[in-house]
Amino acid sequence: MSAAKLRAFLAVARHGSFSAAARALGLSQPTLTTQVQALEKQHQVELFHRRGHRIELTTVGHQLLPIARQLAALEVEAYNLLHDCGQLTRGQLKLGAVGPFHVIEMVDAYRQRYPKVDVSIRLGNSAQVFGDLENYVIDIGVLARFHDAPGFETLHYARHAIILFVHVDHPFARRGSVPLHELADQALLQREDGSSTRRALEHALRQAGIAPRVAMEIGSREALREAAARGIGVGVVSEAEFIPDPRLRPVRIDGDPACTETHIYCLKERRDSLLLSSFFEVAQGLRQVEDRRQGQDADEAPSPAPVET
Repeated sequence: MSAAKLRAFLAVARHGSFSAAARALGLSQPTLTTQVQALEKQHQVELFHRRGHRIELTTVGHQLLPIARQLAALEVEAYNLLHDCGQLTRGQLKLGAVGPFHVIEMVDAYRQRYPKVDVSIRLGNSAQVFGDLENYVIDIGVLARFHDAPGFETLHYARHAIILFVHVDHPFARRGSVPLHELADQALLQREDGSSTRRALEHALRQAGIAPRVAMEIGSREALREAAARGIGVGVVSEAEFIPDPRLRPVRIDGDPACTETHIYCLKERRDSLLLSSFFEVAQGLRQVEDRRQGQDADEAPSPAPVET
């Protein structure tokens, strides 16, 4: 049973004649008559009694009428849904992320641009995010490092230096930055194995031939922050994830030798969908703004003072 045949039936029932129904639908009368007759023939029923120029609904026609009206309303609703989603005036965008910090920035910008699209965030580790992408549980994944993942489209979003944070009474607190080699003498607070921050710092330390003295391994940012606030050791975090605290002071590492990166992923087969493309477009816009800001900061940096000879 086609939607066109039901529309023809409804039009005839509403207007009381085939000619008036044909004009309302913008069809020729023979075309509309054929559609109604095909519906009757398909199911071997009679929907209208033809009495000269007058037509009346049969018993079956009366029974079909409210159902046909419901189906027509659902057809309009389906069209409106598809149209609105296609115009991004309705819809749902499901994100997966390993942490809230970078993704919230993107979601804020996206909601300002597309306020009628509902956005949800599902947190998990990298493996969970990729699994959710493959199973269509989420639409887009936001991860803290690059993964060589065939079948996925990726966008590099941001690069953030890894910094230290210490108790306000720690000797490092009075310094804007410290060289990497000074970490060899410090009690280091480490995230759990597999943390992107830990992996990046350990790589930088290995490259410099430095063996860190790990005071404690801690599985959450909150607990690590509390340990540093109590003076147990030196905490490590991406600068984008540092939360100001009167008990703590952030300290850079000279030259920013370690960093984390934020990458956005989606299935390649879905990259061209309007909903996903709109998110990538917003993220690219944010990245370009940040690139310009960093370029301006570099241009505005004071030149070194001339050396007197």
